[in-house]
Amino acid sequence: MAGMRLAFWQLRQVAGWTVECHRDLLGVSGANERMNGVDYFIDEFWTSRQRQAHPIHEISYRACFKPQLPAFFIDRLTRPGDVVYDPFMGRGTTPIESALRNRIPYGNDINPISRTFTEPRINPPDLDAVSSRLRCIPWTEFRDIKRDDLLVFYHRDTLAQIEGLRSWLLRRRTDADFDHVDHWIEMVATNRLTGHSPGFFSVYTLPPNQAVSVRGQRRINEKRGQAPSPKDIASLIFKKSGRLLSRNVAPVSESLFLTAASHDTFQIPDDRVALTVTSPPFLDIVNYESDNWLRSWFLGIDSRSVQIAHHHKIEKWQTFVKATLAELARITKAGGYVAFEVGEVRHGTIRLDENVIEAAVGLPFSVVGVLVNKQSFTKTSNCWGVANNKSGTNTNRIVVLRRES
Repeated sequence: MAGMRLAFWQLRQVAGWTVECHRDLLGVSGANERMNGVDYFIDEFWTSRQRQAHPIHEISYRACFKPQLPAFFIDRLTRPGDVVYDPFMGRGTTPIESALRNRIPYGNDINPISRTFTEPRINPPDLDAVSSRLRCIPWTEFRDIKRDDLLVFYHRDTLAQIEGLRSWLLRRRTDADFDHVDHWIEMVATNRLTGHSPGFFSVYTLPPNQAVSVRGQRRINEKRGQAPSPKDIASLIFKKSGRLLSRNVAPVSESLFLTAASHDTFQIPDDRVALTVTSPPFLDIVNYESDNWLRSWFLGIDSRSVQIAHHHKIEKWQTFVKATLAELARITKAGGYVAFEVGEVRHGTIRLDENVIEAAVGLPFSVVGVLVNKQSFTKTSNCWGVANNKSGTNTNRIVVLRRES
């Protein structure tokens, strides 16, 4: 602990008197707590209500933060035309919110599904184009199935449509006919594969941000006494598209999206980014490969080849974070910011914000402070038996760093 206190002190010395100025930009003052020389500001800085955000965000992806989180920092720490980045963009919340606020969206995620979910929503087609393309798909020709094991999720006719759509989209990619409307349909279909309401292609199953195994779904079906019913794939895609496109999305002239390791994004120039808002994979929390196996199949991705970081030891996780911060130091312009969201894990015995601050030692960052946003859990969290204000990941804990010159 003594070494950690020294690390915090070293970072605070770099910041000097300018820390107070940057807190004014964030609109925070009068720290609620001070730990190891770092000020913690605890409040409900933004609402956790999903419906308060733009409907274009309503795509399910496990362990993602609400759009209000990046919006808070984008509004306060950037200006229109600035580049805003997320090296772990997940469903694309930060870049999409950046685009909605007239910033230049940059994003990266080593999981290729992330780009499938993000890019179509940056410059989406209009609803008429989606409707027209859906009518062009030869649905009546889709009769055969190859994945009998997936009948635990889908009615046979529904599975034939899913497999047919999958082959049709993959063929269009191969033939170079794939365009932004196809990309949109692929994105919506991928998000609608499984879920726990009638708007999904599947029978009742886990929430859509994770796929249960075939064996697990068989148990769910037996317990509930259920069997998959036929679904009209085209109408469900159109209905979801209508919701996502119910409010205007202005076109974006510049953007950059990568599928790379967070510490190796050479495509981004030095000193280019004004603000990074991100949340890395936590310890032991999410297994992206198992959660996304069905989505990977639909997209033709070998999920075993995706080297997503998954750390069990805090020392290795901190090394991973330090490498990411070193890359952020390279691409962040002087005076730019990093908002690094983490949480408590293992019932509060590990405070990842402390490890992020220690990982920043030796890099050209100063610590502005840690914002702790109190929130109430969503229905999805409650269905897992997670009570509000009881578990460590119940609060957003954002370490705010400033890039020194």
